[in-house]
Amino acid sequence: MQVKIHPSWQAQLENEFVKPYFQSLIAFVKEEYAKHRCFPKGNQIFSAFDFCPFDAVKVVIIGQDPYHGLGQANGLCFSVNDGIAFPPSLINIFKEIEQDLAIPFPQSGNLERWGKQGILLLNATLTVRESEAGSHQNKGWEDFTDAVIQRISDQKENVVFLLWGGFAKKKGAKINRSKHCVLETGHPSPLSANRGLWFGNKHFSKTNIFLTSKGKNPIQW
Repeated sequence: MQVKIHPSWQAQLENEFVKPYFQSLIAFVKEEYAKHRCFPKGNQIFSAFDFCPFDAVKVVIIGQDPYHGLGQANGLCFSVNDGIAFPPSLINIFKEIEQDLAIPFPQSGNLERWGKQGILLLNATLTVRESEAGSHQNKGWEDFTDAVIQRISDQKENVVFLLWGGFAKKKGAKINRSKHCVLETGHPSPLSANRGLWFGNKHFSKTNIFLTSKGKNPIQW
């Protein structure tokens, strides 16, 4: 089966697409989308890769699974479609950017603008059934996204990995820290942020300082 993904990623991941687990995963996803309302839309499942080609990756942010409310998910972790109320985690992300870089709180929660600058907004699980958080976990997506992270770690240099919360930290455990910048902090969810584990991490300014030091353009957050 041909996966519709950016050609640069197709070249990097073609061996993954023919593995038995991935074939089973695609069959599962097709059945779920046929029988239930699932998110994101089918043509947005690989949006993170389409907005950020392999050669362009400068930063990786790792989320868990897509938002499961109607109209929210668009294939980019933490991102919501235009016109959708900002979820609490996204509000806290924008609050930290505001504090860290004195950037005004944005009008749009759609993070396509980040993807276009070289940020891979990668959920560990790329699909979900409506109103059922985690419903597509442990079906193969985690194996696939582990392979994505491993490929970036192995094939690229000086990428910034932002690992927010325990789940992301585990997901990024095998990143080669001798050739990449790995920044870790608590999750931006209210549960974590209200315990003092998110605000003040300055990941956004630290990312730009690192990128600039390597001769790369900083991110316009």
